[in-house]
This record gives sequence, structure tokens and C-alpha cells, in this order.
Amino acid sequence: MTRSILAPALRSKLDTGDAQFVQNCSDMLEQLAEIDELLDEAAGGGGESRMERHRSRGKLPIRERIANVLDPDSPFLEISPLAGYDSDYALGGGMVVGIGVIAETECVIMGNDPTVLAGALTPYASKKWMRAIEIARDNRIPYISFVESAGGDLRVETGDNGRRRVQTDHFAESGRFFYEMIELSKLEVPTVCVVFGSSTAGGAYQPGLSDYTIMVKEQSKMFLAGPPLVKMATGEDSDDETLGGAEMHANVSGSGDYFAEDEVDALRLCREVVSHLNWRKPGPSPRFTPDVPLYEPNELLGIVSRDLVKPVDVRDVIVRITDGSRFEEFKPQWGASLVCGWASIHGYPVGLLGNNGVLYPDSAQKAAHFIQLCNQIDTPLVFLQNITGYMVGKDFESDGIIKKGSQMINAVTSSTVPHLTVTIGSSYGAGTYGMSGRAFGNRFTFLWPAAKIAVMGPKQIAGVMSLVRRGQAARAGVEFDEEEDAKTVEMVEEIQEKGSLALAATGAISDDGIIDPRDTRDVLGMCLSVVRNRPIEGTDGYGVFRL
Repeated sequence: MTRSILAPALRSKLDTGDAQFVQNCSDMLEQLAEIDELLDEAAGGGGESRMERHRSRGKLPIRERIANVLDPDSPFLEISPLAGYDSDYALGGGMVVGIGVIAETECVIMGNDPTVLAGALTPYASKKWMRAIEIARDNRIPYISFVESAGGDLRVETGDNGRRRVQTDHFAESGRFFYEMIELSKLEVPTVCVVFGSSTAGGAYQPGLSDYTIMVKEQSKMFLAGPPLVKMATGEDSDDETLGGAEMHANVSGSGDYFAEDEVDALRLCREVVSHLNWRKPGPSPRFTPDVPLYEPNELLGIVSRDLVKPVDVRDVIVRITDGSRFEEFKPQWGASLVCGWASIHGYPVGLLGNNGVLYPDSAQKAAHFIQLCNQIDTPLVFLQNITGYMVGKDFESDGIIKKGSQMINAVTSSTVPHLTVTIGSSYGAGTYGMSGRAFGNRFTFLWPAAKIAVMGPKQIAGVMSLVRRGQAARAGVEFDEEEDAKTVEMVEEIQEKGSLALAATGAISDDGIIDPRDTRDVLGMCLSVVRNRPIEGTDGYGVFRL
């Protein structure tokens, strides 16, 4: 039986008729249109010709394979779909990773895209693969792999420094994937592999190390060395099928646990395997009534401005993602630049922390206190980042901003309840750490399109560097070139601005993806469901707090 949190519904003061709101909506829709075009490009894999050739062989594209294995009308939360943005690699990195529901069981799915370099393992695919394993391990959900890969990317590349990068540069590290897959099995996290095509050399160990392996008739190939290498190494002549085809592995080697007639049959068998896992969530089901917010999710489009200089009341976001717009605020009159409180999202209880400005000593202490309370009652934390950092200056140093900011970071680091982070605006400097940035073991991290992530704002970076140059000139006793410095400042601002954008961050896989603000509530709800596949337990110990 569910009930509602007793907290009152918050009332939003957002003026949806205001010119700034209208402009924000227009800018956000423009950014989302650009992202949609990029997502379409990523879904196109290696391009139209390669996709047609793939289909001509009777094979389904990777996203259709995933769509057909999921329960009907169930969602698929794709992770880092724009990996490799602004790089020399295909958008998406040649791999699809995400979370979906198979046979009423939440699973992480990793699939090679064979239309991109024949599914070869690019650096971006490697990072996505490791993230897929991390999600399975941290949340204790079954790991499903759809394998069709030529193995490692053997091409020789020239980096920005002119250095040639070859396969040996990352060969030693690639063994970590095998280690992590064995760790999953040791943790009793099921691993299921469907081999749709070639799985060669080191790639053959992916099905070899899985708990369950499904192979497709006249399509799956699994061997440590293909016919050409066997010929070179031993002089033996062989063909794909007799050397490592599905029938041989199903009937002779025993490496194929299930033999599928075709791809659709393989997906059916995958669903059957997941259905018999007897998977049960130890975490509680939704405790509260998941009634919709009082305000339209479309209004989330107009809250954050494109340049991020306009102030935002994070409560306007909170009332549009929490059940019934209810929110019990903690210490509302103290440390006002940080909003903390309890609510529920899709019926799941959460503790929310959202920025309403720079972090001051009092707001940092408030955060540390609140995080401790949420750990005491085993409640997941949701961080809504829009932070330019901790406040600097003589008065704040005297007030112990370092000490009190460290208390907040200590609390975040020591916390063991799940952390979900959404960067809605700025994420600068040590404020990123205090608000549980990606490096702090978040279960999931997402960005809004306008988000910016950097050491500090582009203007501040350029300005600091200019001051350093002035100091150097003064110490050297030389005349400072104002005109040249102005050009340098402009160039640095431009470079830093581009590097701080959400697309740059998500392209480097420093988060789990850019989401439409209107989807924030549903994305968080799905993640809150996923994290409950393992017990939610707050910490019973903290590092030393400097008091």
C-alpha cells in the first residue's frame, strides 16, 4: 500500500510569459534539435551503404536486436549515445550500451555495432564496454552482451603530438575486461552472451567467460585464431564453420550452450535465459504514490538560459520532477544558496540537493548534515548541479571555507547510498566535487543540453591567465603587449568555451548522456528502480571531519 509524503506541494513562481523564459525555451529547443540530429547520425552506425550490406546478409542492426529482446513497450535508457563526438571515430564509438527490461528483469545491454569498422573495439567502445560492466556490478543487474566484432582496432594512428599509436599501446589494459567479467560472475551477477557474428582472438573470451552463451546457425563464429592466422601459424587449412562455427561449438566443443536457428530465435533464447534467472530485487518497491507533478514538464525547457549567467531557482526544477510537486525543505532559512530536502520521484523516496548559487561556508555545512541524515535513513541522493564553485575571498577564507567545503566533500565521498546527478547548468571547480561529480562513484550522471563543465568559467580562465602573463612581464621588466594579450584572451575564451560544453563532455564519456529536460523525472525514476537491485544502505562511518 502506497501513501504520499506528508510534505506540502511547492508553489512555483516561474513566469512562463516572461521574455527570458520564452527565449530560454527557444534556445533549448534549438540545442535539442542539434542533439536529435546527432542521435540520428549515431543510430545510422557506419552509414547507409554499410547498413544495407549488413541487412543484405539477413542480419538485424544492433538497435533492432536490442528492441526485439526487450519487453514490449518497455523503455531503453541508452548510455553515452554520443560518445566520440567531434573525434575521428563514428559517433557512438561502434557500440551501443543501455539499460532495458528483459523478461521483467532490468538488465544492462552491451552490443557491438558491426556496421562500424566491423565492430572493432575503438577507444570509445572500450570506455562504453567498461561502463556497461560497471553499471552491472554497482547495481547488481544481469549483464547481456550482443557480440559481433572483428576484435581490437589494429589501425595505426597519429596523435596531436605526432606520436604513432598502435595496438600494443592499449593491449595490456584490455585484459581488464576479462577480469571484470569474471568478477561479475563471482558477485553472482548473471552474464549472458549472444554471438551474432565473428568473435575472434581476445574477443572469443567474451562468450567464453560468460555464464550463458547463445550462438546462431551459420552466422556465429568463435575462435582464438581465424583460418588465415591458423594457416600462418600451423600450416593447417580450415574454414570458418569447421574451425569455430555455431554447430561445431554446440555439438563438439560444448562452448555454445544454446543453438539458435536465426537471430530472432537467438533473441527468444536470450529472453528465456533471463526469465529463468529467478531475479529478485532486495530493495523496496515504490513506497509513495507516484502522482504527477502539478506543473508541466515542458516548462523545464525555459528555466536555464543558454549562457548560464541568469539566476535559477532550483525549486522550479524540483516542483516539476517530484511526485505531486511535494518537497519537505531542510534548513530553508540557513545556507540558502543550497536547497536540500526530501521528496519522492515515481514513488521512490529521495533526498534532493540543488544549487541556488555559489557554495558558502554555511551551505557547505548544511549539505554535510543533510547527506549524513539521508545515509542514516538509507535514502538515495539526487544532486541537481548548477554550481560555479565555493565562494572565495578574505572573509570566506577566515570563515573556514576550505574546512567547511571539505566537510561537504567528505560527506559526499563517505556516503554509500546511491547518488544520481543531473547537471542542469554550470559544474565548475571544486563545486563539482561537492555536488557529487562523476568521479565520486555516482550510479548515474546526466547533463541537460546547456550544461557546462570546467575548472572555472571561460572568461575567468582567460582572465587568470592574462593576470599571470602581466605578472611575468612585470618581473622580467618588459613592456606588456596589451593588443597581443587581448587576442590571446579572446582565443582562450573561445577554446575553453567549446571544451566546457555538454557535447564535448558527453563525447568524451564523462557522463552517461545528455537528456531532454522534459525527460528528467522519468530518467531519474528508471535509475531509482535500477539501483534497488541491491540493498540500499547508508554508511556507518565517515572520514575525519575537520571541525
